[in-house]
Amino acid sequence: MAVAETQLYAKVSNRHRNKSTSSLLESLLTKGFPAHTAQKALAATGQKTIEDAAKWLHSHCNDPSLDDPIPQEYALYLCPTGRLHNCLQDFWKESRRLCGKNRAHEIFPHITLCDFFTCEDQKVELLYEILKHVGESFSQCFPPFISLSLHSSTSYLGFFVGESHANILKEFATAFSAEASALADCHVKPCQKQVHLTLAHRFYPHHQKTLEQLAKSLNPGEPCQWVAALYSRDMRFVHYQTLRAVFQYKPQNIDELMINVGDFIYVDPTQQSDVSEGWVIGTSHRTGCRGFIPENYTERANESDTWVKHREYAFVPASRFFTQAENEPNVKLNGQVHNPVMSRSVTNILSAQNTTLRRGLLVMRHGERVDQVFGKSWLQQCLAADGKYHRADLNFPSILPKRRDSMKQFEYDPPLSSCGIFQSRLTGEALLDQAVAVSYVYSSPALRCIQTAQYVLEGLKLDQKLKIRVEPGLFEWTKWEASKIIPNFMTMTELTEASYKVDTSYRGNFPLSSLVPSETYEEYISRSSTVIKQIVTACPSRGVILIVGHGSSLASFTRPLVGLPARESSNFAQVVRKTPSLGMCFCEELKEENKWQMVNPPVKTLTHGANAAFNWRNGILDN
Repeated sequence: MAVAETQLYAKVSNRHRNKSTSSLLESLLTKGFPAHTAQKALAATGQKTIEDAAKWLHSHCNDPSLDDPIPQEYALYLCPTGRLHNCLQDFWKESRRLCGKNRAHEIFPHITLCDFFTCEDQKVELLYEILKHVGESFSQCFPPFISLSLHSSTSYLGFFVGESHANILKEFATAFSAEASALADCHVKPCQKQVHLTLAHRFYPHHQKTLEQLAKSLNPGEPCQWVAALYSRDMRFVHYQTLRAVFQYKPQNIDELMINVGDFIYVDPTQQSDVSEGWVIGTSHRTGCRGFIPENYTERANESDTWVKHREYAFVPASRFFTQAENEPNVKLNGQVHNPVMSRSVTNILSAQNTTLRRGLLVMRHGERVDQVFGKSWLQQCLAADGKYHRADLNFPSILPKRRDSMKQFEYDPPLSSCGIFQSRLTGEALLDQAVAVSYVYSSPALRCIQTAQYVLEGLKLDQKLKIRVEPGLFEWTKWEASKIIPNFMTMTELTEASYKVDTSYRGNFPLSSLVPSETYEEYISRSSTVIKQIVTACPSRGVILIVGHGSSLASFTRPLVGLPARESSNFAQVVRKTPSLGMCFCEELKEENKWQMVNPPVKTLTHGANAAFNWRNGILDN
């Protein structure tokens, strides 16, 4: 923009600054809201309607940060719409199904023009004017279609924008940045690097080939209208995880958080180490309040789910754009030309790969253990004066298996609860519905794991065909044993007498006598890696190897198999704590490539709520 034009535009904008407040703000002021919180509400809701802003203010009436002068962060993205956007969304969905979530799934398809910057609440309207003004000044030179070429590496897959078109986008971003700096006092960094549209980022290297095949089915010449859109986010929660409530939760204690279905909760992973198992502490996006919530009432959401779109400028494509789309363009993958077939569905790209039965490894955590519900003193609640077991609650198991040593050993080697037995059977039935062909079953020597394996096999209708191989090397990290000793596990004779289908002829790869109390993290990782590789070698037949272990098993058994390094010990406990009962991971063998890859488990997770103890006298008879 010429200097004279910039100065003239600055004068016009200054007139806007000196004018009376906008009609939206004025309406909120007449309702009695303070000016600074009214402006904060308008910025947080995209300055769309009075109703949205008023609803935000009412929801945040108990927000301890309501009066804090913390601005929103803003970013300018170029987003595709129309058929290209739909194709990209299909790619997002299918790549996540086949390869799991990667960093690109956190945000919708876009090209970054200006990365996040802050803007004072009272100056946000200036950004809207700037976007419209710069958009109009570039509308004639904006390319009718954007040249996109596919590029891939071991951690990135995406479209690079052709140089001539990239230069126009950089000029557009620079113009917006200059005016935002001059008129709204914002420090905006325009995109100066390789202009790109990310398809996948920070994925496992062994997924690269699969993702490339999916990307080759995309036609970047699909009809598209590009839109420059201004988004905002709450800068306080940039490095937090975002959870979405899937169930309503009403607080039972003063430090708990009320959540409704669909609410978003910001959770700081670094603040969860002292939180009780099954709970997280977070801040509600809807209310700004902070408190504890049951983790199994939530699911992971995407980072951009809480972002707010403020304004957009649509670049109207010329008619020649659509004629270009009639001819399928060549897509270059790192310089190699590939002709995509538009009629091919990305869902069916890899169907041929799955026609033969492969070896698989299904690692799952045991079901709900009784002490998880009733605490470490659960056994005391169930022992009568004569020392006999009685069922103090329906979630206690109906009977305990007989063991020759003291019943007190159950405190260190607890059984499943009744719900844990139900969870295990239900999971087995789900695996049966999906025709999962289990060929081998291994279990940790912990009673809860053996029971889980037993009831999963019953659900699979394989309890009369397969026997459970009890492998001491599958036991959890011994440092986490509260007693600081290795539990006295039930013997094979005791397990057999209790009707558990264990393989009495199996000799473990890791002797029980070799388990040492309070082993180091390195010792545990080494044991896990060695044992899982020995198990895989000992099971050459096709089909699924079922491993029933502990929360720590999912990462420590699967990562070495797919060639990933062990997690850092500092965050290992945090990862394990988030593994629910019957949580599972699944790996499949790519025999032709002599490697294993992690894929989605064959069945969905099992989510359920808490059910507190109930005394019918309280509140029914009592006043």
